[in-house]
Amino acid sequence: MNNVLKVNFGKRKRLTSVLGLALDGSRLEGVVLRRNNGALQRRQSFSAMLTLDTLTSAPELVGREIRNQLDAAGVRERHCVVGVPLKWALTAHTELPPLPEADAASLLQLEAERGFPCDLATLRLANSRCPLSAGKQHVTLAGIPNAHLAALEQVLAAAKLKPVSFTLGLAALQPPAADTSSGVLALAVGESQVSLQITNGGGVAALRGLEGAIEDEAGRKLHADLVAREARITLGQLPGELREAVKRIRIFGPRELAQQLADEMELRFEPMGLKIEVVSAYAPNEFGVALPTEAPVSPAFSLAARQLLGQAPAFEFLPPKPTALEQLVTRYASGRWRSAGAVAAGVVVMVGGLFLFQEIQLIVLRSQWSGMSAKVGELDGLQQQIQQYRPWFDDSFRSLTILRQLTLAFSEDGSVTAKTLDIRDGNTVTCTGTARDNAALLRTLNQLRTADGVTDVKLQTIRGKSPMQFTFDVHYGNGGGNEN
Repeated sequence: MNNVLKVNFGKRKRLTSVLGLALDGSRLEGVVLRRNNGALQRRQSFSAMLTLDTLTSAPELVGREIRNQLDAAGVRERHCVVGVPLKWALTAHTELPPLPEADAASLLQLEAERGFPCDLATLRLANSRCPLSAGKQHVTLAGIPNAHLAALEQVLAAAKLKPVSFTLGLAALQPPAADTSSGVLALAVGESQVSLQITNGGGVAALRGLEGAIEDEAGRKLHADLVAREARITLGQLPGELREAVKRIRIFGPRELAQQLADEMELRFEPMGLKIEVVSAYAPNEFGVALPTEAPVSPAFSLAARQLLGQAPAFEFLPPKPTALEQLVTRYASGRWRSAGAVAAGVVVMVGGLFLFQEIQLIVLRSQWSGMSAKVGELDGLQQQIQQYRPWFDDSFRSLTILRQLTLAFSEDGSVTAKTLDIRDGNTVTCTGTARDNAALLRTLNQLRTADGVTDVKLQTIRGKSPMQFTFDVHYGNGGGNEN
């Protein structure tokens, strides 16, 4: 996402040979391949169990152990491509609407901040996208802690190796960019876990490491039912169109365990129309070049072959290296120029950060507006109708006000009660009722005459003595509107 000034002092020569390394738990597998006359030649290969942990042991000691294994196998190649363990990777998923690439990168940065449980500055991020309908994309975000990658680089340096790529072995075995990878659920039985990957439309739709699928206590035991259940769950979490596109399950790994897993997957998934395949050999056109006789299907071989053929990995985690110009400036720049450059760079970063912050805010606001625009339009229509018909209504609640004044005028002891109340034209009130005696009625009429808004009180009729029946008229204010 960051633009880095690059200066090419001549085009870098493509490698003609490379060492493919696949790290899986404590198991390290390696293959040296050489490209010659349109064919791949296997020079050396080895497989070893490391006694030291790559992440927690001293890098010098781990590097020496790897160097000893390389020397024992006769490996002299220094350039290597490394398949890092899938359990190192954190993954998240999001849906990307149709956006310009600059806006898409900003939105993915924002989604990564929401999806990963750590500071993004501590991760090396990569993503893979699968197309959806209506121009949308399903994006798989993957991040590996920088500390893991730094430790691996130190180990390789101690082993006198020069890494050219850090990627995932399963993505090399089943590359998402290949046409044959559309609608494929790939499973790789490893040393301590089973790796799962779903590919479609040139991208990775799902990526998981299934911990607990393999036990090492009394020999390697594969829990095929657990793998089948987790595969079904992973499929269920995908968007419907991606889930329905999956038609094949390809299984990589040791023959016996792979076949055991295939048998379980057939029971669970063949009724759903999925075809199960145990991959025991590369297809003749797998790499587009001639392969060595009986080339073993392995992450290390696939990593090395695709690197030599210039096929970009689905996920690249190798930290960027300083360019020649940056190294030159760092080595020879004076303190004064270095300070001035640092200030200028700080200003550029600050301005760029402000623009990035503004862009992210605009994206968030656009997203919020798209969610509420329909409701806002509906409310605007209601507001226009209210403004159109408001002159026909009176919001002063005149009738309720008159009722309140009459209620306050009547005594609370029940000596005067009203039976009927007629309000005409919003200001003329005729009230009939009964009174215990003449004095109580006169007190009520006097209360009405002093009430706010009452301009005239007229006693119309009196009949009887105790109780006496009465009728009086009250004029309130100067008239009013129609409330009904």
